[in-house]
Amino acid sequence: MALAAAALGGCVEREMKITTEPAGALVYVSDREVGRTPLSLPFTWYGDYDVLIRMNGYQTLRANADISPPWYEVPPLDLLSHMAPWTYHDQRFLHYKLEKQEELTDEQLMKQAEDMRRRTGE
Repeated sequence: MALAAAALGGCVEREMKITTEPAGALVYVSDREVGRTPLSLPFTWYGDYDVLIRMNGYQTLRANADISPPWYEVPPLDLLSHMAPWTYHDQRFLHYKLEKQEELTDEQLMKQAEDMRRRTGE
């Protein structure tokens, strides 16, 4: 009977919703390209995720998303939540504001090129 109850049990659906200001930025989560914002991404594990966001004309943003488990996913309660006759929906919302990349003058670009040349030894 316990086996039948476990087979009919619910589950937990986990989803990250990532948005940026402005929209349309390319998102990488844990070194994997996942798409452009706004986007929804299913996830399996709780924990730390490295987030990298890129968009032309804006500074690249690196962030860390710490996705902690809800109370019903902490052992030993997680066993009960997976046996419940309903589905839990765990949605996490991550919003990032991108900063405009400053335009460099020709003089600044020349200085950066000269610094790079010195560092590489050419």
